[in-house]
This record gives sequence, structure tokens and C-alpha cells, in this order.
Amino acid sequence: MLRTLEIRDMLIIDRLDLTFQPGLNVLTGETGAGKSILLDSLGFVLGWRGRAELVRNGADQGEVIAEFDLTAEHPARAILREAGLPDEEALILRRVNSADGRKTAWVNDRRVSGEVLRQLSDVLVELHGQQDDRGLLDPKGHRDLLDAYGDLAALREAVRVAWRDMAARRKARDAAEAAQAALRAEEEFLRHAVTELDALGPQPGEEAELDARRRMMQGAERIRADIAKAAEAIGLNGAEGAAGDALRWLESVADKAEGQLDEPVAAIGRALVELDEAGRGVQRCLEALNFNPLELEETEERLFAIRALARKHGIIPDDLAAFAEDLRGQLAALDRGDADMRMLAAALADAERRYAHAAEVLTEARVTAALALDRAVMAELAPLKMERAVFTTDIRHAEPGATGQDEVTFRVATNPGAPSGALGKIASGGELSRFLLALKVCLTGTDSGVTMIFDEIDRGVGGATADAVGRRLAQLAAGGQVLVVTHSPQVAARGAHHWRVEKRVEAEETLSTVRAMTGADRVDEIARMLSGERITPEARAAAEALMEG
Repeated sequence: MLRTLEIRDMLIIDRLDLTFQPGLNVLTGETGAGKSILLDSLGFVLGWRGRAELVRNGADQGEVIAEFDLTAEHPARAILREAGLPDEEALILRRVNSADGRKTAWVNDRRVSGEVLRQLSDVLVELHGQQDDRGLLDPKGHRDLLDAYGDLAALREAVRVAWRDMAARRKARDAAEAAQAALRAEEEFLRHAVTELDALGPQPGEEAELDARRRMMQGAERIRADIAKAAEAIGLNGAEGAAGDALRWLESVADKAEGQLDEPVAAIGRALVELDEAGRGVQRCLEALNFNPLELEETEERLFAIRALARKHGIIPDDLAAFAEDLRGQLAALDRGDADMRMLAAALADAERRYAHAAEVLTEARVTAALALDRAVMAELAPLKMERAVFTTDIRHAEPGATGQDEVTFRVATNPGAPSGALGKIASGGELSRFLLALKVCLTGTDSGVTMIFDEIDRGVGGATADAVGRRLAQLAAGGQVLVVTHSPQVAARGAHHWRVEKRVEAEETLSTVRAMTGADRVDEIARMLSGERITPEARAAAEALMEG
């Protein structure tokens, strides 16, 4: 609900502070007094497109601040959270227009873009009037309005889920088809490469092992003689034998040396153990150097084959085994492709059937809701002196999507038998106003905390019809908040809160102001609307009768 509106230096308003209330808020005043400026200013702070030049002549900048009270579940809160803005009990919008045309906006003291303002405005305010291309006259929103009227949210959600599942399965099918096509294009390469890799059977680390073995065999003849000499030097005919003899000689006399030979004996024993281990290692090396000359040739052939295959596929030798496994996986996918495609096609067909069923159920529910809405609107048209008019909700097949397979349009005919058409193209100004009001009365249960603004929606009607318009506006306002700009005394008399917009001239400058109308002032304002500038006792009596009725 719109709580307050503060306007500074906008067009012909220098300073204006308004506090609105729940229920029907009425703004009256003579033509040109500035009623439209109030709406322009509210639209400015909400991010709507409007006049290019808004700053009052001579001012550095214009500013508008609007405060809204939000319920706990108001949809504006989700927008605030999504934008990372403070979510508080009150929502304060502030927007400044500098004299050079720059516009800056804040929400709860955080600077925001015009897009955030427009998102908030969609859930805060509805503007209805004869140029209402953002609301009921926009066919793009008629399907949503019908679904809300028919309480079809659950059926829409079922359609959305089915559409999403169908789209996901179609995407999986298309991706599989593309992958199969790519594999088929590479099939010859895949089969040849796998055969070649399987025949060679390279293993991780094998290339390094082969290279080391090859180098060792190539250098074997050069190092074998020295290794053999070393084996002889540390063996029984060399160091190990001499150390053994020394150990026996020392052990034979150790008991007569008063313990002085114990440590040398122990050290020679340890040395013999190390010499034995060294001799074994040298011997193993000599045995390894004994190779068949053909082994060197075979090692080199395999080493070169592995390296050539790695260069061919542009990878390192150690990755050949994993590469082969990947190619085998691609071949397996190609070989089972037909079976996979049949499975994916069956899953897609099932999803399409489920979507078609959910969409058909939603269509049937929309048809039922449309008939109910048509009856409700027609019932509202009669008191508005349009009993011969015809309202229909047209449902036609449309391209299937997440919201179903229907296109919904509200159509009217001003007389039985006359051709029907879109609301904004068939009805005249006064008729259009009453159509919109009747439709809004029927759809009012779909609103949630939205302030409704009606801009001279009663234009072109008077008498009993205007009274019916006023009663329905009051009915709409009973559960929320309605602001109406009106020239009709019958409508003004139904207001719970009344303001008069006036112009005044100060120091050769025209300014607009707003005064709250209560008591005798309000009676006089409605009397003025009935009789003109000269307010007669009869006009006052008529005004009081309207207010009491």
C-alpha cells in the first residue's frame, strides 16, 4: 500500500507531502490543476517512462520519495532479496532528476538501477485508464490474468515441470544424435587406432624402462671389464679373502690381548658383511650385462614403436594406455548407439505425452475459467449501463511452451451481433473505462497488496452510470487501496479520503498544491463538481445526498 508521496520541484509542484490511506482515495480538481503531475511524479519514482522534462523551472533538481507498507508475503520482498537490498517493514523509493537530465534512484537508501524500480513497480502499483497499455489492455497479460482468476497455479506448474522435463529429454536426445554423428564420422579412424594400440599394448612407465634397458645394453661392453675387475678385487681372491684371513689371525690371539682386539675384530666382521653385500650386487650387475644381442634389437624396436605412436597421436608415451581406453569407450558408445537412441527417443516420447496431457488439462481448465469470467464480467456490465455489450475470453491454440499451448485475449463487442475485437480497439473512451472497471472488479481477487490507480476512468459517463462506477471503485478499495483521479461527483462521493488539486500563482509563478477535503470543504468540492464555480444550496444538498447514498 502506498503510504506517503513527497514531491520536490517537479514541473509546477514546489513542495508537496501526501499521506494516503487504505480504501478509496479520491483526487479531484479543475482541468489543468496538476492532477496528472501527481501521477507523473509517482510514475517517475517507480521508473515508468514519462515526460522527458520534469524539473521545475529554476530548480537544480527534482525529487520524489514514495513509501510503501509491505505485508510479510508481499512479492516485492523477493525482488529486494534478489537484488541484495534491505528487506524492511517499509519500502522507501527515492529518485532524483537533475536539471541536466540525469536520473538517480535509491531503494531503502541503496542506489539501484531503473530496471529494479520497474520490477518493484510491477508488484506495487497498477495504473488503469483509457491509455492503459501496461495493464488490462495488454493482451500479453491476459493469459496470466485468466489463470489467476481460475486459480490454475497448480495446473500451470504441472505444465511447466512437464515442459522442462520434455526440453531436457529433447536436449539429451539431440546431444546424443550429434555425438553419434561425430563418432560415425570418425569410425574408421577409431577402429584403426584401437587395433594399432591394442596390438602394441603400451603401458604407463614402459617407455622409460625400455630406454634405460637400451642404454644399459649399449654400454655393457664398455663397463663389463671394469665391473669384473671390481668383483675380483672384493671377492674371496681379493679384499673379502684378505679380511677373512685377518679376522682368523686376530681371533686366534684375541684372548691374549686383554680385550684390546675386541673392537678391531668386530669392525672386520662388519666389513666382511658389507663386502659380501657389495659382491652380490656387483655379481647381479654382471649377470644383467649378459644379454642376447637380439634383445637389444627387440628393445629398440619396441621403444621406437611406442615413441612413434605417441607422436602420431600428439601425446606423451605414458598416456597411450589411457588414450587407448578412451578410444575403446568411444567405439563402445558407437556400437551401442542405436540402442541408446531408441531408449532416448522412447523417453522423449513419454515426456511429450505427459506434457500434452498436462497442457490439455490446463486448456480445459482455462476454457471453464473463461466461461466463468465472461459471466462475471457480463453481470458487472449491466449496472454500468452496458447490458447490450458482449465480453468474451478468446482462447486459441498457440505454440506450446512452459505456460501451455493457449493464447488468451479479452475481446468485446459493444452491441449484440457486432464484430468483436480487442478491448482497446473496439470500445470508445467511456465504454472502455467501464469495460476495464468491470473486468477489474471480477479479477480483484487475484491482486496481492497492489495499489490500484484509475486515471479518469469515469470519463464520458454520468448520472446512474457514474454512480455505479463509484460503487465498484469503492468495492475494489474495500480490501486494499485505490487511488482515483476523477471529474465525477458520483465517484468522488464514494471516496473514503478526498484531496483537491489546485493551482495558485505566486510571484508570477504558477504552482500546484493539494488540500485534504473533509467536512464542509468536501461537501463544497462535490457541490462544485455538480454545479460549477457557483455553489448553490441546492448543489450542497445534492452533494450531501450523494455522500450519504
